[in-house]
Amino acid sequence: MHAWNDFLTTDYGLMSLAVIAFMFVMLGYIYHYVAKHVKEDTEKHDRLVREARGG
Repeated sequence: MHAWNDFLTTDYGLMSLAVIAFMFVMLGYIYHYVAKHVKEDTEKHDRLVREARGG
């Protein structure tokens, strides 16, 4: 219980919490960015394959 008290009330605990939260935000952003580009590249590839087959 003392560890949680230090984590949520001290300056170094709050800074650690801020860094952990920031990392989760960055994880979400990177996941969104990569998923968007994978989808775009997949659609572009599928379109090029269809054009190459004449359809």
